[in-house]
Amino acid sequence: MRQWILIACLVSIASFLGANHVEAAGVSLGQRKAIASVNAAVQQAGVSFAAADFAAAGENIREAIKQVEAASEEGSPEVFDLLLPAMKRISKAHTMLEFEGVSLPPFRIPGRPAETPTEPNPAKPKMEAPVKTTTPKPVVPTAAPENGISFTNTVAPILANRCGGCHIKGSKGNFSLATFATLMKGPPEGVVIFAGDTVGSRLIETIESGDMPRGGGKVAPNELKVLKDWIIAGAKFDGTDPTAPIVGSSTPPGAAPTMNEDALAVRKSTGSETVSFAKDIAPILVNNCNGCHVDAMQVRGGLRMDTFALLFRGGDSGRVIEPGKSDASLLVKKIRGMEGDRMPAGGRPALPEESIRLISTWINEGATLDGASEDQPLRVMSQLAWAASASTGEMSERRHELALTNMKLANASRAPVAEKITEHFFVFGTASQPTIDLVAQLAEEQMKTVATVVMSDLGEGFYKGRATIFVSSRRYDYSEFAKMVEGRSLPTDWTSHWRFDGIDAYVSLVATDRDEKEVIASRLLSPLTSLAVATRGGDVPRWLAEGVGTATAARKRGADKDERRKLESEIMQAITVMGDAKKFLDGKLTPEQTDRIGAAISTSLLDRTHRRNFDKCLRLLGEGKSFEKAFGESFGVSTQAFVESWIQWVRG
Repeated sequence: MRQWILIACLVSIASFLGANHVEAAGVSLGQRKAIASVNAAVQQAGVSFAAADFAAAGENIREAIKQVEAASEEGSPEVFDLLLPAMKRISKAHTMLEFEGVSLPPFRIPGRPAETPTEPNPAKPKMEAPVKTTTPKPVVPTAAPENGISFTNTVAPILANRCGGCHIKGSKGNFSLATFATLMKGPPEGVVIFAGDTVGSRLIETIESGDMPRGGGKVAPNELKVLKDWIIAGAKFDGTDPTAPIVGSSTPPGAAPTMNEDALAVRKSTGSETVSFAKDIAPILVNNCNGCHVDAMQVRGGLRMDTFALLFRGGDSGRVIEPGKSDASLLVKKIRGMEGDRMPAGGRPALPEESIRLISTWINEGATLDGASEDQPLRVMSQLAWAASASTGEMSERRHELALTNMKLANASRAPVAEKITEHFFVFGTASQPTIDLVAQLAEEQMKTVATVVMSDLGEGFYKGRATIFVSSRRYDYSEFAKMVEGRSLPTDWTSHWRFDGIDAYVSLVATDRDEKEVIASRLLSPLTSLAVATRGGDVPRWLAEGVGTATAARKRGADKDERRKLESEIMQAITVMGDAKKFLDGKLTPEQTDRIGAAISTSLLDRTHRRNFDKCLRLLGEGKSFEKAFGESFGVSTQAFVESWIQWVRG
């Protein structure tokens, strides 16, 4: 589809940019020739792209960019107007060719040059402008983007109106739009907005495909254009605090969101506290405040508790936590019924005294945070804390419950579900029982390879409990599973993937009665390996888990010369776009680029030079150390320093 879009854009250039379009006053002969060269180069790029000769198309676009620079050197607005259609097509071709692994110089459409002022008519006296006698209004400084698209005043209201029910008042699919920071962070699968790139931004893709928003809503064409223009202009933020709610209960439509001036600074746990927020307090809030303040469709009192940061920010009545002073904290007063309506509301039973005592003690000890991040959803935080202390048997039981729930959610047609339990897996699916049995057998066989990667003994505790494998007999069912359970659309060429949220750990794949055993085994190896790496610790980055799985499967499968050359080209293209390690580690690349670089780095980690360090890192993760500490102790440098060195090595 991308190819035909680009071909249509490039080949049609001839009809839009014929020779008659350069016959304009104020345009020199040299400029006309340059403009004609631009048109010819872009047209030839379309022809080359249609023939799948992407390298030649890239050369054509490079030549077009050079000619654009030559034609616009004098800054003529007339020349700019003649070049604008071609520049728009160059910009689109630039993006599409980069997706095909072609490295191109940066290109951005410049602003239109100002008109040259004309001399006044000497026959007429020059009129003086009338003097304004009114007091001018003070100028309010703003960080609004140059193109005038304000996130707070224009983009945020669109997101609130079209996506707020699921992703602002709640966090469907583990994706929150509650703040600019969480929007740009994206769901666990990766970021959904890439500045300057609407094609790679999943937010735009899901809207254009009709997959989002759900529930019958629709983003109007003019609203979609605003979102695209904002992304193309750099996806800039013009507020004062990226962690402030993008819309509040008392914020009028179109107005910039506000935040409590008395918002508190989050303090990290010292380790001396007797009450853990993640393990003790978060579960109480999630279980008792759900629907009104957590995952709420309509937030009561402007108080959201979806994250620690939002809890600390407070609601319409101000902050609800006074660190060190539980008796003065509005949260405690509310749950004791000492001020206004007792909470939880809606006829729910009062909190037991033990729960109130835990909350009070936590506040008196400083109301500190021991979770991974103040922006981590409390539901996820509480799950991770529970998982850290759960036994293997408890984890297996919980995953079996989740598997039944997920199958019921995904199996809308109520087709018969087959099941097979093995040493390491619960295997579920709408495929035939023989296929389910075969997948279970092949999965256990692949564990021999997986265990050598993570250097661990096999057993029920390998994945910290049995993992689940969901088997779909049709590609459509596989896609529907992702939409219903994960709330996302999958790339059309996927046939298997994995997921780990701290508790639930599963692989989903397509397997039919017609598939060869080798094909099914190949689909299993990569996600099973990735899942093994991800379950070594609670904060293993996805790029590492995905990369190790991909590298392991590629090494076992082998690759021919053409495939290796293609992979090398894609890696170099991704590195060119990446620029530095921080952009990659912060998740600012497209998912495809991140996965490609992650696989390349993981290949280096698994070779003989670094293998002992890699094994030590996984062992330290299993002992409970954070990923950054485990990596630093194992390799002697930070993750960022290692990736920077790797980039230099590849480029050198």
